Amino acid sequence: MGVRRTSVDVNVDILESALNGANKTRIVYRSNLNFAIVRNYLDNLIKSGLLIIGEDGLYVTTNKGAKFIKDYQNLMKPFNFS
Repeated sequence: MGVRRTSVDVNVDILESALNGANKTRIVYRSNLNFAIVRNYLDNLIKSGLLIIGEDGLYVTTNKGAKFIKDYQNLMKPFNFS
């Protein structure tokens, strides 16, 4: 059995999935979630200014979201045992 992800891990997975724009289905599959769960995460990321819905209807990670990803990766570097 694998290690459970924290909500921060899930948020980062979603933001990474939407870096170049992604529809909800792509985010669900890339983030290994389901549609019911991803809805709450997307709403919270949008409210936080980390994600937007573009004119084409795709979810897109904002500059603030990209900085969040980078900060998270830098924070987790010392714990990467691979």
